[in-house]
Amino acid sequence: MKALQKITHARLPLWSLPASWPKQNGAIALANIVFLGNKIDHITPSTLFENSPELKTATLALEPPFSVSAEHVLDVHGALVLPGLLDAHTHIDKTLTLGRIKEVKPGLLNAIQAMMVDRASWSEEDIRARASKALQWAHAAGVTHLRTHCDWWEPSTTPLAWHVIKDLALEWQSSIKVSRSALIPLTLFKEEESANALAKAVSQSNAPKHRASLGGFIHTSNWDPQALKHLFEAAERFELDLDLHVDEELNPQAQGLQSIAQLVTQMQFKGRVVCGHTCALAQKPEAEGLCILDQVALSGLTLVTLPVTNLLLQDATPERTPKLRGMTLVKEARARGIPVLMGSDNVQDPFCSMGSYDPLEAMIIGTPMGQLGQAFDVWSESICQTAWIESTLDAPQPQALEQGAKANLIVFKQANTIGFPSQTHPRAIVRDAVLL
Repeated sequence: MKALQKITHARLPLWSLPASWPKQNGAIALANIVFLGNKIDHITPSTLFENSPELKTATLALEPPFSVSAEHVLDVHGALVLPGLLDAHTHIDKTLTLGRIKEVKPGLLNAIQAMMVDRASWSEEDIRARASKALQWAHAAGVTHLRTHCDWWEPSTTPLAWHVIKDLALEWQSSIKVSRSALIPLTLFKEEESANALAKAVSQSNAPKHRASLGGFIHTSNWDPQALKHLFEAAERFELDLDLHVDEELNPQAQGLQSIAQLVTQMQFKGRVVCGHTCALAQKPEAEGLCILDQVALSGLTLVTLPVTNLLLQDATPERTPKLRGMTLVKEARARGIPVLMGSDNVQDPFCSMGSYDPLEAMIIGTPMGQLGQAFDVWSESICQTAWIESTLDAPQPQALEQGAKANLIVFKQANTIGFPSQTHPRAIVRDAVLL
């Protein structure tokens, strides 16, 4: 490990740079990042531009150990650099359970059933071991923020995993900010009294440095507009943010996202509202889908798409190649200024056999799935922008690559802007201005 005072000649993504950042014949000026202690002090343009002749003799295929000068300066020779990654939507309580489950039939609802059977045998030791492995993988990938949803299927009992993961979050807080969202079926909010009890239990579990959010599973199989209203009213009463599983299906009749956008506007809901999945939006008639996105833009929602899991779960029929994609309207959402994030979602459990808590794996699938151009300069924001899920009820913190932000960075030693996110597995991690 080597302490750093500066990184020079870094290629930062356009989304992180001011409009006045220098360009030359379409090339972007490289950046010098200066640290003060364990935080970013300032970022300035270097005199070199990407693809400049001066860099021709330097290799982007940097191999460790890096050459850190006596002045604690790391020259990355034009390599791509991102801030610490955000995994905006995960399930570390379920992770690594697939190997012990004998059979999982295709589709979301079948995966839920298989998970409920396995959950009956969970113990504190089991949850801690599996969730710890998930956090170890995330840490190795360069993740600094991780949001996990915890199953909460009993109306009067706080799940064991909810407590275990809170303890893990406090243990890991110096390396990864872990936040929880209670994943509760919409049916449990049918009665106002039950909705308030659930929200109170989530609120009481908050710690000074560990805020939890209220969540729900909203699907045509359990659709109840009155229950959704109770969910929102309870969250507002106990000053909770919301992070919801919404319309994770390909049924064009799904009403969750539109109803949520309307409720947020009508109630003038003050907390942050995040909607994961919203797959059904892409199956609606185009004019209707775009109209819903206009409402979403007005309401200030954040959308999270989960490419890997939803490719595996949606349109899943045995012995037939799937014909539909499980991705929401990400391009149209971003064109309207709606924050769009990507996440790992499930990892090696009944919902998804793949994954390793590296958000770049979601990007590797999501980029061709959504035909997303400018993946580094535009769409890498979807795995970095913590402000899009952070609570609006707390004091604002410096965001990534801003003065005062923690000096957590990732250097991609072999990647380039054209092929990104290819060649992103070889990477060097900088945490608190220390090269690991």
